[in-house]
Amino acid sequence: MKRHLFINGQWKEAAHYEALYSPFSGEWIADVGYANEAETDEAIQAAQAAAQVMAQMPAHERTAILNKVAELLEKRKEELSRLVALEAAKPLKTARGELARTIQTYKFAAMEASRIHGETVPLDAAPGGEGRIAFTLRKPLGVIAAITPFNFPFNLVAHKVGPAIAAGNTIVLKPSGQTPLSALVLAEIFQEAGLPKGALNVIPGPGAVVGEKLVSDPRVKAVTFTGSPAVGIAMKNKAGLKRVTLELGSNSALLIDKAYEITDELISRCVLGAFSYSGQVCISIQRIFVHELHHDNFMNRFKAQVEKLVIGDPLEESTDVSALISEKEVRRMQNWVDSAVSKGAVVITGGKELNSRMYPPTILTHVAADEPVSCEEVFGPIVTVSSFTSLDQAIKDVNQSRYGLQAGIYTNDIRAAMRAAEQLEVGGVMINDFPTFRVDNMPYGGVKESGFGREGVRYAVEELTELKFISIKL
Repeated sequence: MKRHLFINGQWKEAAHYEALYSPFSGEWIADVGYANEAETDEAIQAAQAAAQVMAQMPAHERTAILNKVAELLEKRKEELSRLVALEAAKPLKTARGELARTIQTYKFAAMEASRIHGETVPLDAAPGGEGRIAFTLRKPLGVIAAITPFNFPFNLVAHKVGPAIAAGNTIVLKPSGQTPLSALVLAEIFQEAGLPKGALNVIPGPGAVVGEKLVSDPRVKAVTFTGSPAVGIAMKNKAGLKRVTLELGSNSALLIDKAYEITDELISRCVLGAFSYSGQVCISIQRIFVHELHHDNFMNRFKAQVEKLVIGDPLEESTDVSALISEKEVRRMQNWVDSAVSKGAVVITGGKELNSRMYPPTILTHVAADEPVSCEEVFGPIVTVSSFTSLDQAIKDVNQSRYGLQAGIYTNDIRAAMRAAEQLEVGGVMINDFPTFRVDNMPYGGVKESGFGREGVRYAVEELTELKFISIKL
C-alpha cells in the first residue's frame, strides 16, 4: 500500500516514500509519502489560497462540516480503531476509547463554530469615551501549522484541526512519522464532509524539513505543537511573532493523603492512569506519593492489580498493554530502571524488558529524586511510589520538577484539598481523581516546561483567533 501526500484537496505523489512498520510485529504496513521543502511550500500555498474562502464561510456551514466529520468517524470507528492498533500498537479497547473521544471533540468543535463571539465595551467608563458604541469580534488568523505526536493519532489531531476549522482557519498538518495513516484517513473524511480544497493539507515528513519550514514561513500565522520540550522550546524561539501553542512534557504526580481510604476504585484508577497505552500518555501517572499510614496496604493491592494486566497483541480484545512505539524506547526504559536500581531503587514488579519491543508494567520504590525515572518524562510503563508523613512536604516534592501539566490528590479533608489545589505548580489539579483525567472541552495545558497556551476546544479557538476592536461614534 502506498499513501500519498494530501495537498489542495488532491492526493499528490511524493518525491520520496518511507516504509512504515508495525511497532508490535515489525511487519511492513505501507509506504508513506514524506514531504520535502518544495512540497511543504505547496501545502502552505494551498492553505493560504483557501484562507479567504474559510474566513468568509458562515458559521452554520463550518458547524455542518464538523458535525458531518463526527458522523463519518462514527460510521467508521471500528475500522479506524483497528488502524490505530496497527500503526500505534495501541490496544484495541484503548483505541476504541480514543475514537469515541475524537468524535466528541469534533462535536464540541461544531458547537464552538456557532458561538464564537466578542463583547461590548463600555467606552463611556473613560472620560472622552461618551457617545460611542464599541464591541469586539474574533477573526480567524489564517494558515495554522499543526504538528502532532504518535500517542493519540486521532484525538490530538482533532484538538488542533477541530478548533482551527471551527474558527475559520486553514491548516497544514504534519502528523507523527509513526502514525501518518490516521491523519491521511482524516483528510479523506474532511473531503467527504465538504471542506473546501486547500483548507486541510496533510504532509507527513521529517521535522527538520517540514517542521522547520512551517515554523519559519511568514504565511503561517500560528503553530500548534504537541511533543518534546526540547523541540517545543526551539520552535518558540524560531517562531518570531507567530502565535504558538505548545503541549510538552510531564511527569504527573498523584498524592494519596491520610484522609482517604484505599478503595478498589482508587487502585484501578492508579493502574489505568499509570499503564494505559503503556504509559505513553502526556498525563500518565509517573510519581505516586502515599501517606505512610496507607503505604503498605496501597503497595500490596497496587502490585496485585498491575500483575493482572494482559500483555500482548494490540489487535487482541483482551490486551491491556502492548509494544512501545519503538525499540529505542524499550532500551531507554531498561537503562533508566537499571540506573535507578544502581542508586538503591527497589523493583516491586516488572523491571526487565520482555523483548526488544515490549516492556512490562513496572513499579519502583526508594527512587532518588534526581534519577531520570523520577525527574524526567518516562513516557512508558514505569511508575515510582514513595511514602510521606507531611502533605506540605509531599507538595514540595511534587513541585520539584521542571514540568507542571496536571496533578491529582485523593483526600477527604477539604482544607488539604484546597491547599494542594492552591500550591501545586501545574495547569490542572484533579481532586479525588488521577492526573490522567481529561475530557475534551476542559482547558488543558501546563506551566513550566509542560507548555504554553491551552487546548480544549473553546480555549483553542481563542488561541487561534485574533481579537478585533470596533468603535462607532454616534
